[in-house]
Amino acid sequence: MTTTACIIATDTLELWGLGARERIARQLATLGIALVDDLADLPATSGHVLLVRADYLYEVRTFKGLLQHPGAVLACPADGKLAAALLEPAAARAAAAAWPTADALPAGAARLDPAALEAFDGDLRKTAPPLLEPLGAARRAELEALLYGNAYKGITDFVTKWWWPTPARYLVGVCARAHITPNMVTLTGVFLMLCSCAWFYGGHYLAGLVSGWVMTLLDTVDGKLARVTVQSSRLGHALDHGMDILHPPVWYVLWGLGLGVPAIAGIELAAVHFVIVGGYVAGRLLEALFHAFARCSLFAWRPFDAYFRLFTARRNPCLVLLTLPTLAGRPDLGLLGVAAWTALSTAIMTVRLAQAALARLAGPPLESWLSEADAATRYPAAYASFSGTRKAYG
Repeated sequence: MTTTACIIATDTLELWGLGARERIARQLATLGIALVDDLADLPATSGHVLLVRADYLYEVRTFKGLLQHPGAVLACPADGKLAAALLEPAAARAAAAAWPTADALPAGAARLDPAALEAFDGDLRKTAPPLLEPLGAARRAELEALLYGNAYKGITDFVTKWWWPTPARYLVGVCARAHITPNMVTLTGVFLMLCSCAWFYGGHYLAGLVSGWVMTLLDTVDGKLARVTVQSSRLGHALDHGMDILHPPVWYVLWGLGLGVPAIAGIELAAVHFVIVGGYVAGRLLEALFHAFARCSLFAWRPFDAYFRLFTARRNPCLVLLTLPTLAGRPDLGLLGVAAWTALSTAIMTVRLAQAALARLAGPPLESWLSEADAATRYPAAYASFSGTRKAYG
């Protein structure tokens, strides 16, 4: 049986350049839910009907959570009113006739609020109840900040978490107002990544670093833009993540070739490249293997792993390791630093995978510490740092 949705009520407020009804329609489309304008037009195969008031702000997680509760009505904590419901067709027709002028709970329906829905988001490695807020022109800035903050990862590297939230938010606003799509931003990043490749190979390190840093900022912008404007696509996802995975070791190898020397501090350049590329590939494989034991990312397993993710040998921390020695006139030492940190990071990840395997042998599949009901009290400092990215909320 299929689930069909019907949008009732409306609001003219636009957030990040997108109107309420269009936002909801895009969100439901990502879940494969068809919309009908009139409940009399429900298909014969319709199971439950998702009623959605368009004078409230939601995220995809809100609807995904509600879909796990047939016969439930979702109430907004801010005003106590009923905002969405998942009901049988007859009950849905009766509720639609009463809303939005009445907020009586349909007969036999259970009342929920967002806190009762799944709070842990494995994709963004963060924990927070799904978004549900009443719309209002006076709250535009606040609501846009909520959408942007909720689109931000909780567990990520320190550059993305602490440096990029403010400039990325400004650029997301520029792109949304100019109708620049996430794929356009991603393609610009691809161009800059290729420019860095050429500059690193030619030994023009400062120029390559400038384009590389701008590219990393745009790598944050495209994902946030896609989420706040609900424009994610398979092509964009594949292009963005494919580029993220493939280009870092290419940069490091070209950086080394641009030095034009056979060795760094007595260590053969080929050996430095082997450690960097081999360690990078091994790290990615270790992350993939971790999913055999767990229902979460390796970096979301325990608080230690979340802290480690801030500085582990991924592109952004490694760019810092390349930039500082280069500014001091020693780009060769920057590459040596990347090699050393890559080797150490891979060793730590290997130990964590072995510990995960032992833990799995002794119990059920591993879960993220952020999904624990008492995470905020058991790990107060870590929870405050990684349950979300506070700087992203403005």
